[in-house]
Amino acid sequence: MAEIENQIRYVTNADGQTTEVLVPIEIWQQLVSSVNSDKVSGLAWIDKHEPKPQILADLQKSVRQAASGETFPVSELWDDIEG
Repeated sequence: MAEIENQIRYVTNADGQTTEVLVPIEIWQQLVSSVNSDKVSGLAWIDKHEPKPQILADLQKSVRQAASGETFPVSELWDDIEG
């Protein structure tokens, strides 16, 4: 941890208050990776912590769409993931 702390830089305003943090890209990528996925489940944090009622509602909607024959191009299904 001390090794990481030595690589982080803090930006302060004129009053001396810390306003931003500069982190080397390698450390940033590791942080994002560790926050975004669970090593055991492989799920992204947002998926792992999604409320169960929302998961159920999404599943029910998908089943209704499939039952009615509603389909989507694969590219459209990935739109939410790619932002």
